[in-house]
Amino acid sequence: MRKVRTIAGILALFWMCVIFSFSAQEKEESSQVSEAFSYRMVNSTGLLFHLNLDEEQIREIANAIEHTVRKAAHMTEYGILSVLFYIWLGKWQFVVSKRSAMAIVLAALYAASDELHQYFVPGRAGRFSDVIIDSIGAITGVLVFLGVKKCISFLWNRHKLEKTALS
Repeated sequence: MRKVRTIAGILALFWMCVIFSFSAQEKEESSQVSEAFSYRMVNSTGLLFHLNLDEEQIREIANAIEHTVRKAAHMTEYGILSVLFYIWLGKWQFVVSKRSAMAIVLAALYAASDELHQYFVPGRAGRFSDVIIDSIGAITGVLVFLGVKKCISFLWNRHKLEKTALS
């Protein structure tokens, strides 16, 4: 388990670099990435559900959802980061509540530093509202992780009990 926690720490550093690289993109490049992703998402959904959308409809829907997609990406980035922090913090045997709070605080502090970084990138702006969105993503990430962990533990224990009862 110690190796897993060390790997999580390394992955957290790697993930912070990924976030930093996205934040270092100038406004034009960042917008192109978001627009292209939104377009592919709408196009794929249209094909999957046989919606027969034409090019104009795809672009219109993609433009309408781009802001939401961008904010969801922020939340996802920081949800992943907080989970990696949570796993890494397991090295020090903190109780779950303290470990969770520390992981969320670390992710929120990185979000604040990331927004400060964006302030100096041409065409970008550091926004407090993005720190809040990123922090909500961090909270959500830890809560989802703990929920999944609890479900797996419950199912594993149930399986062991059934196996014991059959013996």
